[in-house]
Amino acid sequence: MGKHLLQSVSKRGALEISFGWLFAIIAGIAIIFLAIYLSSRLINSSQETISAETGKEIEILLNPLETSFESSQITSITIPTQTRINNICDDSGTYGRQGVRLDQMSFGKWVETDTNVYFTNKYIFSDSVTEGKKFYVFSKPFSFPFKVADLIYLIPSSKTYCFTNAPSFILNELSNLNQSVIQTSNCSNDDIKVCFNSAGCEVNVNLNSKTVTKNKAKMYYSGMEEDYSLMYAAIFSDKTIYECQVKRLMLRLNKIAQLYREKAISLQESGCEDTISNYLNEFEILSETYSNSENLEELAIKAESIVYTNNAGECMTW
Repeated sequence: MGKHLLQSVSKRGALEISFGWLFAIIAGIAIIFLAIYLSSRLINSSQETISAETGKEIEILLNPLETSFESSQITSITIPTQTRINNICDDSGTYGRQGVRLDQMSFGKWVETDTNVYFTNKYIFSDSVTEGKKFYVFSKPFSFPFKVADLIYLIPSSKTYCFTNAPSFILNELSNLNQSVIQTSNCSNDDIKVCFNSAGCEVNVNLNSKTVTKNKAKMYYSGMEEDYSLMYAAIFSDKTIYECQVKRLMLRLNKIAQLYREKAISLQESGCEDTISNYLNEFEILSETYSNSENLEELAIKAESIVYTNNAGECMTW
């Protein structure tokens, strides 16, 4: 009997020890998973903070970037870790919005965030997603017929655009930038070739039809005499971004035209002959019907008439 009692106690002791270990293991697993969960939340929160802060830093860097193309300057942005800059364009509302979201590499994996930084007065032309650590940005003013905005072009350091058969004034303009991401001769096999009035390149520019064909998509550009800012915008953008940003430019153009029309009327009250307000009113109406870049040529014809009328008037509106 004593032997059976000892065996019974031994069995109960073994059962109690096994349950204690099982409870410790389960509790330990729970604590580990909780730690992993909290760590991932902390990392994601930190990553979103970094993304938002870097997005704001990019905005600050872009603020002084005014008409730098004409002074042959190009600005570089360096980010410590491998980064994807998502170009977010929203053409709704009064002026639309320019958005930027940064996804960054962390522990060998891309961390995607939900933090978008928006600003209404920027127009960035690039691919929808641009990846790298170093990026080059430069700008060119867009006038149509008055100045509308400065267009910003974003290129990663990993890409090189090589322009061939371009007109001399375009080659001179690009050569003055003096940066490796823009080449005007000796194209390598890895370069993105930009051809003028010919086919067979990654990007084909037709100066006669004022079109840029890229990835089998055709984009139309226009502008005042010797203003090729939209041509460059189409070269460095994908079609979705290009069309959206140009739509935003037309929204801004419409509001500026209204202001100048009102100014022309007020100048008439000061004794100046009003020869331009009707033209500007027609220009406003035409810009309101804008749908895509194919409409630019019609607007350009009207813009040329406005420039001529403004320059010939007794009191210039701008």
